[in-house]
Amino acid sequence: MADTTSIHAIGRRKEAVCRVYLKPGSGKWDVNGRTLGDYFPRPTLVSAIQQPFTATDTLGRFDVKAKVEGGGQNGQAGALRLAVARALVKVDEEHRRKLRDLGLLTRDARAVERKKPGRPKARKRFQFSKR
Repeated sequence: MADTTSIHAIGRRKEAVCRVYLKPGSGKWDVNGRTLGDYFPRPTLVSAIQQPFTATDTLGRFDVKAKVEGGGQNGQAGALRLAVARALVKVDEEHRRKLRDLGLLTRDARAVERKKPGRPKARKRFQFSKR
């Protein structure tokens, strides 16, 4: 899937996992065989995913090939963003400070809380009846 010249990184968010391969190129995106705008139709997600590139002034310098699985759109976008940021640090260690200051290298550990027994959801309670 990847050449020896490409840089590989993994990103995770909620239940989503993303494997990214960066290669010097013209800025082409391939997310699960589709373009970035095709796979993520919401412009807010696209701009969030491209944030590591804009922060390091490398937008359009790398071709990105990504394999995303699990979770929903938001989780997958977060996983892709983290993977891209980690790959950019592997490309040039100078990028680490900029990305760290923007919080793009921090793994968002928030996940869905488990359902508890005797309750309909994690914290919600069944309706109380006095009589």
